[in-house]
Amino acid sequence: MKTLRIRTFTMLCFFFILLLPWIFFVTAHFMETKTLSFEKGRMQNETLQNNLSEMIHVIESRSDRWTEPDWQNQLKTALHEAKMDVLIQSAEERELYRSNPERRGTTLSTERFSVIKDGQLLGRVTLYLPKSNEKQVMSAFAGLLLAILIVGMGMRRFVLKPLEKMGNAARQIATGDWDVRLPSSRVAEIADVRDGFEVMVKGLEKSYQKQAELEQERRFVIAAVAHDLRTPLFALRGYLDGLEQGIAHSPQMVAKYVAVCKEKSLQLDRLVEDLFTFTRMEYLEAELSRSIIDFREVIQSSTDSLRPLAADKHITFTEQSMGDCLLNGDAHLLERAMNNLLDNAVRHTPFGGEIAVRCRKDGSRIRFTICDTGPGFSSEDLDRVFEPLYRGEASRSRSTGGSGLGLTISQRIIRRHGGEIAVSNHPEGGALLEGWLPDAASDHMDGC
Repeated sequence: MKTLRIRTFTMLCFFFILLLPWIFFVTAHFMETKTLSFEKGRMQNETLQNNLSEMIHVIESRSDRWTEPDWQNQLKTALHEAKMDVLIQSAEERELYRSNPERRGTTLSTERFSVIKDGQLLGRVTLYLPKSNEKQVMSAFAGLLLAILIVGMGMRRFVLKPLEKMGNAARQIATGDWDVRLPSSRVAEIADVRDGFEVMVKGLEKSYQKQAELEQERRFVIAAVAHDLRTPLFALRGYLDGLEQGIAHSPQMVAKYVAVCKEKSLQLDRLVEDLFTFTRMEYLEAELSRSIIDFREVIQSSTDSLRPLAADKHITFTEQSMGDCLLNGDAHLLERAMNNLLDNAVRHTPFGGEIAVRCRKDGSRIRFTICDTGPGFSSEDLDRVFEPLYRGEASRSRSTGGSGLGLTISQRIIRRHGGEIAVSNHPEGGALLEGWLPDAASDHMDGC
């Protein structure tokens, strides 16, 4: 749809207001004179002036015969030829002669003069002139009214109506109703306002939806954290009450109760640490303490810290590295990320299983994979495994001790370092985690 600038639209309106009365005037002139030439009208005006001068001369020069019937008949004939009428009154304003009794009033075109002779007022004369341009003038006035009406309707349609609808849309949005229809306009400025308003509405709608999602996520996090804290605290309090009441009679039972309390306290400590790290990565956006590190050493340190837990389940680690795996990153956070990934693999690998960890340099990237012999991921897990506090069915019981934040934290740490991580199932069974990080050279060039 073509648009006009408001300046152009206003000029067109003024031009139309001036043009339409002129068209009506010319049309009326043509209908009356059968020609578009105005020369005839000018000649008619000259003839009218000549006739007017002649009538005035005849009436003034024959003031002594105003009441004679013969002279009145001669004057009436001359007036008829000139398309005029006359009213002659005495000095006392008594009517002496009226050529056409039907022509009265002051709205008609008239010429008034007084006849004075030798300083004495003889009478007053009113000449009724022929109607020259009355139809043309009335037509032009009608055209002016019609032009104003059309321009007013155009202004309402293209300017006032769109602005009124946008005002209604703003009030509709204020009530929380985002399903608004914005009007179109042929005026460029109104169209620009409409487009900007539409962009604003879409932005507000997305912001509102994002806020609603964040609020829902916040409520979910609070509920999940409260549940995760309550479960080990409930167990911890139960065993402590048992110790206090002397339920554990033998040293072996006391040792068992103490071991369970320590396990639950470690679970609480791990949950609190995960929450702190998640908050740091999600909201605080802390600066990374970067340095040149060997990613193979990070993996080695993580596997060494988890060997005791793996040994309890008779799980073996298989490590394989190819080439230098130097990168520029935060060693503490990267070790935390690998600890979470390997801890998840250990917790879901069955007794006597195996976990294979590989690291290699691939061009400007350091690629790593973690493959276990566990049950793998379900189709729902593959879509939601990185969601905060999400637990798959296999680990929904607290026997695995997961907080539901480990994989989320790992993903965000790796992304903060410019990398990426994905999960899938190995063709031969088990879960497969694949990721990459930029090497030291490429990361340095990106920083520059």
